[in-house]
Amino acid sequence: MKNHSIDAASMKILAELQKDGRISSNELAEKIGMSASPCWRRQKELEDNGYIVRYTALVDRRKLGLAVVCLLHVSLLRHAEGVVEQFEQAMRLRPEVVECYETTGSSDYLVKVVVADMDAYHDFLHNVLVKLNGVSQVNTSVALREVKYETALPL
Repeated sequence: MKNHSIDAASMKILAELQKDGRISSNELAEKIGMSASPCWRRQKELEDNGYIVRYTALVDRRKLGLAVVCLLHVSLLRHAEGVVEQFEQAMRLRPEVVECYETTGSSDYLVKVVVADMDAYHDFLHNVLVKLNGVSQVNTSVALREVKYETALPL
């Protein structure tokens, strides 16, 4: 398998696994119209070649009391040595940070934070984020309502 050049059957496997990562090999093979052994081999090849990164469970954040989603536009002072590396490492280590992207535009990063309430966000902002070396500006948008949340890629 080469990057970006997988066949239709492999794409079907990926599409089905995005819907249900716990599907059995036999059920998967039946859904895509293959026998179980070749289907399993293709799935294993997709894993080995990095198309499938990991399997996970989607958890309802609200049932766990994680009611607040904040989107942060973060700007850094790039002239200080190690600022970017320190910021990115801090974002990787913080459990409330669920996504972090280096971006173009008016800010350097877009960070998605999920917390229980605004007090928890305040603690993160003032006790973690603004104390990081080189953080010059943070603009926060609080999500009022979730319109769409999807993890499956458009295959």
